[in-house]
Amino acid sequence: MPRLTRDQITWLAYAQLGLWGFFLYGFGPVVPLLRDEQGTSAAVAGLHSTAIAVGSLIGGALFAPLAARIGRGPAIWTGLAGVAVGVAAFGTLRALPATLAAVAVIATFGMAVISGVNVVLVARHGRAAPAALAEANAACAGMGILAPLVIGACVDAGLGWRPAMAVEVGLIALVGLVALASRVRQPKPSSALVGAGPAVAGPEAAVAERAEPADVGRRLPRPYWIAWTLMSVTGSIEVCLSLWTADVLRSHAGMSAGSASAAIAAIVCGMFLGRLAGGRIALRLPPVPLLLGALGMSLAGFAVFWSASIGWLAVAGLVVLGLGNALHYPLAISIALAVAGPAADRAAGWSAYSMGIGFGIAPVLLGRVADGIGPHLAFLLLPAFIAAAALLAVRLGRSLRAAHPTAEREPATVFTG
Repeated sequence: MPRLTRDQITWLAYAQLGLWGFFLYGFGPVVPLLRDEQGTSAAVAGLHSTAIAVGSLIGGALFAPLAARIGRGPAIWTGLAGVAVGVAAFGTLRALPATLAAVAVIATFGMAVISGVNVVLVARHGRAAPAALAEANAACAGMGILAPLVIGACVDAGLGWRPAMAVEVGLIALVGLVALASRVRQPKPSSALVGAGPAVAGPEAAVAERAEPADVGRRLPRPYWIAWTLMSVTGSIEVCLSLWTADVLRSHAGMSAGSASAAIAAIVCGMFLGRLAGGRIALRLPPVPLLLGALGMSLAGFAVFWSASIGWLAVAGLVVLGLGNALHYPLAISIALAVAGPAADRAAGWSAYSMGIGFGIAPVLLGRVADGIGPHLAFLLLPAFIAAAALLAVRLGRSLRAAHPTAEREPATVFTG
């Protein structure tokens, strides 16, 4: 069984992804409040998610050349500095075009944080990378628990949501000062997956082991693109929940605006707990079956949340939903980067496009449907996303097994059965 060793670089990467999580999970509860403030429809408010998608596409295209030029560590810090500037603008400006532009800036720089942390952890931890990525995303979710609570408290206190944005800027400055004082440095861009050990045991590990530096210019393999599509679908699930769950809690479960915003923390709490436990489970179980189990749990949690007309029961469903959602992204991205081999920087950049599609299309689609039939019925799109993700996970397992036919006889494989 692979062993996860957490060094200073690992802890710093966790903290950096956590800083992004504070904004990401605070952004969802803010959108309905911003919609009320700007007097727009749900579909128009959903354009803020489209702005995230646009920024993600730009950031994804820029990450690989930026990391090659200045290094992965400086690229991550550049991303955090840009996030701080964008968040400050988002919390200050009020006009719709200005808030859309600010969100696009945040997402552009945020992709440098996400991509850099992913590649650093995969390169550093080899076979234990799925566990490291699960823990990093647990840190992201852990900070995400705090954000909705801060926003809900500010709203209930009559201050609105904007003062909560200052907390994000302060946290980025604090982590930067601690890292500077501790003199922690991330690896240079020459760090490659080759020689670090495969990120995931099984067929995709064999692909990574066989990769040579010349592969950087070649096409990314078929399993990568299946995992890429899977990330787009599961990203759609997460962003729709982040943006519109508060509306459902207000309209169907009878919760106040402040309480509904704070209740988004239930999803993130479930994700935090799921990723903490999932980090250990991922060291023992193959990723694809584990992913299918996580999707099943997401469906069960959604059923409880969607059918509940009582606030506490809906929130309980959200916790279960979060437990299932916890491993969707960490498992998919660990497989994607593992099969990419030494082209990990390029693969990480391209993964931004999958998230951009999920963030750009699904929330706007759900918003348009919600304008016509209400957010509660519109949320029935989510089980369709979960089913599509399950089909893709099965296909990914078959593709990985085809790439490495002896995987079924190995003790730890990505696909079993």
